[in-house]
Amino acid sequence: MTDAASVPTGTRGQRLTYLVKRLQMAERARMEEALRPLGVTLSQYTALSVLERSGGLSSAQLARRHFVTPQAMQQLVAAMEREGLVERRPDADNRRILRVWLTAHGDDVLADCHGAAGVVERRMLDALEPEQAEVFADALERCLAALGGRGDASGDPDEDA
Repeated sequence: MTDAASVPTGTRGQRLTYLVKRLQMAERARMEEALRPLGVTLSQYTALSVLERSGGLSSAQLARRHFVTPQAMQQLVAAMEREGLVERRPDADNRRILRVWLTAHGDDVLADCHGAAGVVERRMLDALEPEQAEVFADALERCLAALGGRGDASGDPDEDA
């Protein structure tokens, strides 16, 4: 176990948690810039990506995986439905539950978003050698797993939901 005094810092003496937060904020800003021309917000892209992996989620399940409140997700899903990105269908067993699915248009928009996200990710990783990028990805996954909490190392809580 590492004590707080011996926790490594960046080359400028910054705590690693601070560097991770700064990286997340820079990545978020670049992603918003990349997605804006596509007419998609980062929140929409995140929700669409979750639905790509696990279609047919309820809004509550989608909210948990997106780390937002159910009320915020209801608004996001309603906006995406108006834009034709998703559709809601009643659950086969409980008609009061509406399941959210990507539409064909949503699939097309998501493919464009993945391309834009790839550009941002490549820009970030251009600072690393390929082997360093693999070590970085492994280190991030291990750190996520070590902290536990919501979800596994993939960041998907309720993976089996």
